[in-house]
Amino acid sequence: MVNRQLSNRKSSWRWWICSLLFIATTVNYLDRQVLSLTWKDFIAPEFHWNDNDYGNITATFSIFYAFISLFAGRFIDWLGTKKGYIWAIVIWSFGACLHAVCGWATMRLTGIADTEALYAVEKGSELALLVSTTSVWLFLACRIILATGESGNFPAAIKVTAEYFPKKDRAYATSIFNAGASVGALVAPLTIPLLAKHLGWEMAFIIIGGIGFIWAGLWQIFYTSPDKSRFVNAAELAYIHQEENTLSSEPLEEKESSLTLLQCFRYRQTWAFIVGKLMTDGVWWFFLFWAPAYFSELGYPSSSGMGQALIFVLYLIVTLLSICGGYLPKLFVERRGMNPYAGRMRAMLIFAFLPIFAMFAQPLASISPWWPCIIIGLAGAGHQAWSANLYSTIGDMFPKSAIATITGIGTMFGGLCCFAINKASGVLFTYAEGQGEAFTFFGATGKPAGYMMVFCYCAVAYLLAWVMMKTLVPRYKKIEI
Repeated sequence: MVNRQLSNRKSSWRWWICSLLFIATTVNYLDRQVLSLTWKDFIAPEFHWNDNDYGNITATFSIFYAFISLFAGRFIDWLGTKKGYIWAIVIWSFGACLHAVCGWATMRLTGIADTEALYAVEKGSELALLVSTTSVWLFLACRIILATGESGNFPAAIKVTAEYFPKKDRAYATSIFNAGASVGALVAPLTIPLLAKHLGWEMAFIIIGGIGFIWAGLWQIFYTSPDKSRFVNAAELAYIHQEENTLSSEPLEEKESSLTLLQCFRYRQTWAFIVGKLMTDGVWWFFLFWAPAYFSELGYPSSSGMGQALIFVLYLIVTLLSICGGYLPKLFVERRGMNPYAGRMRAMLIFAFLPIFAMFAQPLASISPWWPCIIIGLAGAGHQAWSANLYSTIGDMFPKSAIATITGIGTMFGGLCCFAINKASGVLFTYAEGQGEAFTFFGATGKPAGYMMVFCYCAVAYLLAWVMMKTLVPRYKKIEI
């Protein structure tokens, strides 16, 4: 039993908990970014990787992350937020640090004496193929462990938010901790390449991955449910639970019928959400995983000051502009009198036009690398705003008992898109580079032509998705079970 001092002034421990969620999300994103910021300039020369090898690794991570996400929420519910979150971050931090062992393990398995001998392996030889294949499989194993743990971050964070905040504050709290993703993307290019350059790429994985273990210790010390926390006074506890005495409908919500997995596919609304995820999720992950390599191709590796500045500015644009994504539909609803679904669809149509600029990224790169930096930033901001509203359409039309199920279905199809675009990009870039001048597309040749093809898909994906979603669900219609 926790003694609580009565006070009219409530404590603010819920916001300290929210700050821990923010840090965890930032670490989550940093751990995911270490490979994309080191592979091209530090890892590929050592293990003789090509773009196809990296595409295989990123594609496998994407599909495992999507698949495991279907079960992560159930795991967190079963184990509880305290233990569940600790297990999640310990697993992904272990997976992150484990990447550092891949070089040593590759040498042991291939019989190569040291790192210098790895670099000296003749390009295109059977030994080079053995080194690249062995190292790719080792990195794949590490990425699978990373994906397993990282899939628990958002289910755990959202559950903690529901425990520590009344309903009216949960969206705001969620937006705060979710900003950790953008902050992680901003911090990554300023820190990870420097660590890799001065301490080695292995230490970059170990140092960034090790932060998660520190966070797990803080979570173990400071987190308990608000009812048991010594840091939450009576006034704050009453504020957290302010709706419980008046929500007479709450039991009904919890008891309402649920849709089975197969029943979900009977509704056009489900397919509209699937289309929105399937067509667009891979675009964001393409920008995330391939942007550092793209700037490196332009002559600005992530180890250089210019390369770091380009990635930083790109994600700064994404962070600042995507914040507006949640406000635009609110204006349509409040000032235009639209229903929430109509307001979100109108906003999503506007956001769908931002990625169109992506088709100009490759042609303008010959003028200045800042053009593709700004253009990809605008496209990324459009995606983040689109995605925030896409998730909200589920709550607009489906009962609460089905929201998690529908979200899981969409995440799975979004993961398939991530897998496809990352795998296809790796194959395409390797093939285009090998063909050289013989491979052309819209005036570009060789590997730049490959990038041009992918950028063109990114440009039109959102408008195509919006048209298909609007065709499937032309107007608001709530699902009644």
